[in-house]
Amino acid sequence: MATSQVETVSSGGDIAKLVAVAALVIGSVAGFYLLSKQGGVVQWAALLVGLAAAAGVFLISEPGKRFVAFGRDAWREVKKVVWPTRKETLQMTAYVFAFVVIMALFLWLTDKTLEWVFYDLILGWRK
Repeated sequence: MATSQVETVSSGGDIAKLVAVAALVIGSVAGFYLLSKQGGVVQWAALLVGLAAAAGVFLISEPGKRFVAFGRDAWREVKKVVWPTRKETLQMTAYVFAFVVIMALFLWLTDKTLEWVFYDLILGWRK
């Protein structure tokens, strides 16, 4: 039986930061729509500044720090991956295409054989 751990925000400061993040996101989206008469540049500036402020507040909270640590760990793992060479990639792609063509021919032959058996031999419906 697999157990999963649910992490909750327990610090009052972190809860306040996450509430501020939500308020900043909602405020920036609302500002985008409320400033429609001011022009597109002002609208987008309000949205981007609000979202940047929300991201900044999130990144100084504990969940934000855990998120950054997770991203660093994930990037470290990606750097460990042994990526295939160009030659290997082209060979595997050719194998996949060849398999698809062979499978398509097999399915077409199977379909035509069953069509011939059922319609011509069993039912006698000649075309």
